Amino acid sequence: MWPRPLVSSYRTGVSLQPGLTGRAFVDVEFSDSAASLGSGDVPVLGTPRVVALVEEATVAAVVDHLDEGDTTVGTRVELAHNAPTPIGRSVRAEAALTDVDGRSLTFAVTAHDGVNEIANGVIQRVVVDRTKFLSRLND
Repeated sequence: MWPRPLVSSYRTGVSLQPGLTGRAFVDVEFSDSAASLGSGDVPVLGTPRVVALVEEATVAAVVDHLDEGDTTVGTRVELAHNAPTPIGRSVRAEAALTDVDGRSLTFAVTAHDGVNEIANGVIQRVVVDRTKFLSRLND
């Protein structure tokens, strides 16, 4: 399948192609822990923080390739959090754009703590005009 350019009715088009990658990093602190985030009672990296980190990597993958005024918003997250990470360890998240279908973007994501791959999954985002998107809040 050939990469398809991203085209929408509110602009002339953006050239987002599969293969774009992004990274995000965190040094795990107590505020990142399941105990702090309310997703458990143990002092290890919490799943909500892992989700936020891999989403940050998806944003980094495409931010420099969007038209002015555009952004992406998350629409679906499928994530397996497979290994605990202690406070004090550094975590690297990576995202690779695997599919572009109209305004919809699909990313393969992973997170690694230097010892284990701690998470992997798929995230879908959609490209939106920031102003139009935010104007819907007033409806």
